[in-house]
Amino acid sequence: MNKTLSMSRRGFLTKTGYLTIAFSVPLGMSTELAYAEDALADAHGDLRSNPMLDAWIRVNADGTVNLMIGKVELGQGIVTAFAQVAAEHLDVNIERLDILSGDTFHAPDQGTTAGSNSMPAAYGALRVVASEVRAALLELAAEELGVSFDDLTVEDGTITGPNGEQTTYWDLVDGETLHRQATGHVPIKSHEAFRLIGQPVPRLDIPGMMNGETTFLHDLRPEGMLFGQVVRPPTYKARLLDVDTAAAEAMPGVMEVIRNGSFLGVVAERQDQALNAANALRQAADWEVESDLPRNENMKEWLLSQEAIVSKKKDEPRANGPEPTKVIEAEYYRPYHMHGSLGTSAAIATLDNEGVTTVQTHSQSVYPTARAIAGMLGVEDDKVHLQHVQGSGCYGHNMADDAAADAALLAQAVPGRPVFMQYTREDEHRWEPYGSAMVIKTRAGVDEDGNVLDWDFDVWSTPHGLRPGGNPARLLPAQYLDPPFDEIGIPQSSGGPPNYNTARNAIADYAFPGHVVTDHYIPKAPLRVSSTRGLGAYANIFAAESFMDELALDAGVDPVEYRLHHMEDQRARDCINAAAETFGWDSYEGGNNRGRGFAYARYKNYAAMSAVALEVEVNPRNGRIRVIRVVTASDAGEIVNPDGLKNQIEGGLIQMLSWTLKEEVRFDDTRVLSDDWASYPILTFNEVPQVENVLINRPGEPYLGAGETLVGQAGAAVANAVYDAVGVRMRDLPFTPSRVQDAIRG
Repeated sequence: MNKTLSMSRRGFLTKTGYLTIAFSVPLGMSTELAYAEDALADAHGDLRSNPMLDAWIRVNADGTVNLMIGKVELGQGIVTAFAQVAAEHLDVNIERLDILSGDTFHAPDQGTTAGSNSMPAAYGALRVVASEVRAALLELAAEELGVSFDDLTVEDGTITGPNGEQTTYWDLVDGETLHRQATGHVPIKSHEAFRLIGQPVPRLDIPGMMNGETTFLHDLRPEGMLFGQVVRPPTYKARLLDVDTAAAEAMPGVMEVIRNGSFLGVVAERQDQALNAANALRQAADWEVESDLPRNENMKEWLLSQEAIVSKKKDEPRANGPEPTKVIEAEYYRPYHMHGSLGTSAAIATLDNEGVTTVQTHSQSVYPTARAIAGMLGVEDDKVHLQHVQGSGCYGHNMADDAAADAALLAQAVPGRPVFMQYTREDEHRWEPYGSAMVIKTRAGVDEDGNVLDWDFDVWSTPHGLRPGGNPARLLPAQYLDPPFDEIGIPQSSGGPPNYNTARNAIADYAFPGHVVTDHYIPKAPLRVSSTRGLGAYANIFAAESFMDELALDAGVDPVEYRLHHMEDQRARDCINAAAETFGWDSYEGGNNRGRGFAYARYKNYAAMSAVALEVEVNPRNGRIRVIRVVTASDAGEIVNPDGLKNQIEGGLIQMLSWTLKEEVRFDDTRVLSDDWASYPILTFNEVPQVENVLINRPGEPYLGAGETLVGQAGAAVANAVYDAVGVRMRDLPFTPSRVQDAIRG
């Protein structure tokens, strides 16, 4: 079930130091978002490096409209949402759009599709571009028809004058019409006039998937395609001493065996031949192997014992006032997590006769990854062309970039022939960049009524953001070449603003008199790490919202009321109240090992916000937790596509429940042991609970990123519900049956 509440807020103007020019024109337009040229970069960041209108939109004589975007489709519905925005402001039917996304030679560089930033960064930019394209065409129409611009109306690209005279967008284009820079002087359609934005438009890519069309990269079969495989070392630091390639080279279908330092690969006519040859190479290889990993069961102690770079992310201790009546402390732990994509990463690369390597990839960061691959190959940036094609989604930095790099390396050995490379499940599980393990220590001084006076939050973590970013050293194959791109580019801080990396959401949204957040950042990690959904936010929200529950119960106050008491932001209060009311919080009756839990957070403290109320059942005999039903309430600002937003929220919820209940990367002193679904289980379809979503729409408000709005709340709400059900507090993730049993037994 999906509910949408509409809450309008009063608009306001602030002095910005920029000149704003107002217009008065018909056709449902308003001046609320008309920006002077000087303000374009600040108002719409994606226009800063892509200011030309025809970099985004081209109108064709055949009645189609090309929409070029730099963000890519990961299953989050972003292409459909962008199409809604463009079609809305162009006044054309969405079916007319021919969309190209994530092509480094032909689409605007909008950077990496990550951080819940796609719509916040591009929504305004695309509105400006589409509005200016529309206005340019109307100016031409007014001249051609000999009428006033103000007297024209548009429907699906057909422009009509006051006496019924008509022309169309496609009749007016001449190839140069749109080759101009965005100015920000054109008024933009107001939300009251929207017909597409705010509607649940079905995902544009779903019909092709359902009809068996070639939607996914894994299904592409270009003419002359060969198949590649890469032989990984047995461990991270292993180095290839020797390998006899003769047996593999003599196997049927083998075209090339490639060795460069410790990089070892094969190209063959068929995929089975490539796999067989790779296995032969694996058996023939002699590796130097080190055993220096701390083992997964020792990670908490390892993190706390490492030399860390310590910084204050919030340093507002209480200056005066009474001493706390009580001090309450707790410690929480998150293990390493995988992305756990159901499909393994893949890529197709071709080296053409002009020296350009073209790679089809499902990377989230096609532009910086193209630069990184160019650096790895030792060629200029314009010699590497990445084209995004949908693949296995991940919401983070999985092995898509590595697959693109591996395929590019293999393609150098067979110029003119496309090389398809897909990882085995074992390779994907053992070599993908994981989400970092983390330890969080909380401490609160409270008054006699249980109100927080002093809140201290300490985070220990290794990095979370090591995408390629144009750096070859962050591509896995580059680390094994001769010479290797080795051990460079590891950030020496957790990066950027307080919520960039390890400390994302470590700052609580609540109003505490004293509030101190300390980041203990450990630059090096025993396992390969990078971005998973939410980065450090999952663990930080899990800890903060679990601790809020502990404080509420110690004070004898209802957990929802306790949160509201410490919350000043009205939009956050709306979310909390909506989730509690829809769940039936006040009338809930547990018992029989059933309990309720609650949690709230605003992603990065400035993106979308979500509250979660849920019910669990705990089986004390076997320790299994069953999540029965979940209610979410979310505010993402103005909603472009409520169906897409709901899917993002539910997808995040399910993934976080899986992390909370099941997922942990296990490893010994030498290698990763979680190399299949048996050793790394994830939530199954029959374990998905009943979910009800409340969407709070804010027409006219800025769009807030929603891809990660629901991360740690699910984990905290489950922990809080388990305590309500059976009276045990779960602080170490995941909540496996054995851990629950141990907690119940004391």
